[in-house]
Amino acid sequence: MVKFHSTTEKLEHDLLMNENDEKQNWLAKMEANSASSSSSSSHWFFLCIAMVFLSHNLTHCNVTYDRKALVIDGQRRILLSGSIHYPRSTPEMWESLVLKAKDGGLDVIDTYVFWNLHEPSPGNYNFEGRFDLVQFIKLVKKAGLYVHLRIGPYICGEWNFGGFPVWLKYVPGISFRTDNEPFKQAMQNFTQKIVQMMKDESLFQSQGGPIILSQIENEYEPESKSFGPAGQAYVEWAAKMAVGLNTGVPWVMCKEYDAPDPVINTCNGYYCDYFSPNKPYKPTLWTEAWTGWFSDFGGPNYQRPVEDLAFAVARFIQKGGSFVNYYMYHGGTNFGRTAGGPFITTSYDYDAPIDEYGLIRQPKYDHLKELHKAIKLCENALVTSDPNVIALGSYEQAHVFSSESGDCAAFLSNYNLRSNARVTFNNMHYDLPRWSISILLDCQNVVFNTATVGIEASRVQMASTNVKLESWETFNEDVGSVEDESPMTSNGLLEQLNITRDTSDYLWYTTSVQISSSESFLRKDASVALTVQSAGHGIHVFINGQLSGSAFGTRQRKRLSFTENINLRPGENTISILSIAVGLPNIGTHFETWNIGVLGPVVLHGLDEGNRDLTWQKWSYKVGLKGEANNLSSPNSIRSTDWIRGSLAAREQHPLTWYKAFFDAPEGDDPLALDMSSMGKGQIWINGESIGRYWTTTANGNCSECSYVGAFRQTKCHFGCGSPTQQWCLQAPSYINMFLDVSTYVPKCVTVLFFRYHVPRSWLKSTRNLLVVFEETGGDASKISVVKRSVTDNKF
Repeated sequence: MVKFHSTTEKLEHDLLMNENDEKQNWLAKMEANSASSSSSSSHWFFLCIAMVFLSHNLTHCNVTYDRKALVIDGQRRILLSGSIHYPRSTPEMWESLVLKAKDGGLDVIDTYVFWNLHEPSPGNYNFEGRFDLVQFIKLVKKAGLYVHLRIGPYICGEWNFGGFPVWLKYVPGISFRTDNEPFKQAMQNFTQKIVQMMKDESLFQSQGGPIILSQIENEYEPESKSFGPAGQAYVEWAAKMAVGLNTGVPWVMCKEYDAPDPVINTCNGYYCDYFSPNKPYKPTLWTEAWTGWFSDFGGPNYQRPVEDLAFAVARFIQKGGSFVNYYMYHGGTNFGRTAGGPFITTSYDYDAPIDEYGLIRQPKYDHLKELHKAIKLCENALVTSDPNVIALGSYEQAHVFSSESGDCAAFLSNYNLRSNARVTFNNMHYDLPRWSISILLDCQNVVFNTATVGIEASRVQMASTNVKLESWETFNEDVGSVEDESPMTSNGLLEQLNITRDTSDYLWYTTSVQISSSESFLRKDASVALTVQSAGHGIHVFINGQLSGSAFGTRQRKRLSFTENINLRPGENTISILSIAVGLPNIGTHFETWNIGVLGPVVLHGLDEGNRDLTWQKWSYKVGLKGEANNLSSPNSIRSTDWIRGSLAAREQHPLTWYKAFFDAPEGDDPLALDMSSMGKGQIWINGESIGRYWTTTANGNCSECSYVGAFRQTKCHFGCGSPTQQWCLQAPSYINMFLDVSTYVPKCVTVLFFRYHVPRSWLKSTRNLLVVFEETGGDASKISVVKRSVTDNKF
């Protein structure tokens, strides 16, 4: 009788046996047909078909798991993985990114699947261009790497609405991510769609494809606790539904301790050496080893020292971990309005080993590459034995792996935050820097130390291309006509997303106020104050067509309050409030119920009557901007808009202004960006493709010293404080301790150069590329420039 370590192995065995039975029956029929045939050519015909069939079968690999590791085609594997999200780059970048990941020592490429991109309306699918998931996976296969497909379909990922399409919110009776039939049906439909696409293209490893692992749900543990029994029922349903799709590869649930068999629960975080799976026969997998952190508008940039990242990975491996995925290995760009949060920046660089532009970030890339080589040299000992832990001192340990075949590997660790250590192991002396691990091949020779960085830091340059932006034209939004063009009115204030359905960041709220000529403030040259309370994320307030002021929330405090003195005149006055979304929430219990927009109260102060509450009077609503309605961002827009030509120098800057110009593509193949330091806040398009949101709001953070020593958290190693968000600066790195023997530095921009937004070269033509910018508050578009990014390996 065959014994199985887990339900997954039994399922895989049953599937394989059924498949083999079918193939044996088929071959028997072919042989019978061949024997009964009088033609020798017929015999050879059927024999050839049989050989092709058997040859095809031999390329199929069985993926299972045991307590030590994933088992691929009968072999336990230590697997090193990296997240590269296909829509955060372009198809022209994919192959280069994947090959750099392979050269960096990775075995697996990990990606989410983005539901809101692929099904923008119910039953209508889009898998073209940047959304071509199948082509991306085939490129990974071509490179000889595996794939971890994280279907979700909830993904978080700092992605708009957590990856859910907004139409899902309006399915009758729906409640997200709980034991709710409308939600489960929609989730199952999309999951089945993706799985069937993969099967149709033979992309699962059981079919000879690269996908060795799939994920259902994502970081559900906090919601599971909040929802109680309904959450537990949902987890059990999701696991059963996924396994029932018969992909032939294991499924995982990250950050979900109660993941039901045979689904593997996995760890996400900066460190996962504390983690153990919920069953002794499941392997220890780390699905998100955070290489840095994401940025938000108004927040600093983050940098995770590679010494600490390598230390975290080595700690995980020495405790018996066998799968590590770097989140992110290439972060990329939140093109268009895909950034979530809210307030997540357009750049999703994440301080990853490959930067936003596809260039290698040193020394992070090469230091991890050396770590991967060291781990692979020890692979046989790691997967065939358990560690023997030996105390070498108060803060020092040895984890020793000795296999029956004679392989030996040791990890010597020093957890001391203050002092280096000299330890004795196997009658030999070893020097261990503080907060570091040395990996010993054959339990003797040091092949790697996490804190010893022997790689030169890259010098990144942003240089002018001397490209001229020419033929400038402008178009101003007519605030005065908004009320006349508003197709909807209501008594009271309405929630923004319910009206816009996320077709635009913008919603106009407009009302009228009658002011008597006898009001005291008119005779006393005084002012009336207006207070507006908003659920987020920002507002511009116009009084009689003139901008009176603006207010914005933050990622930490999304709600905002506006209080300013305003100019009112006798008679009728128009108050127009442009409410602005800066991405939809991507995390939180029942985030689909969270509100945005002007929900009040809206109150006038200083009238003779006292305070006048405008909240429940008649308001009109208009979705979006006139420029959006006229498709001004597209090269194919109908020429009905009154663009104004001429030099920008002599023109007064106005809020809510559209700019357009043309430029020729720079020579060469260096990655390109737009320097937007002269602008305020808005959106950018190149040849109709949306670069994303820009905003030069000041970054706040704690830009004090940064050390690789000690547990990394988002509260340390900030840079860019006091400068506009999403800046690029020349910064002295921490990673030069090989040369200067330092482990601590103050993150400081040597020279602030550009506030850059990635422009993919594949979006450009050789000549007459159309740049369109929508500016909300006012800026000098004549100073926008095209710059190029390059990297050289010079020492500081």
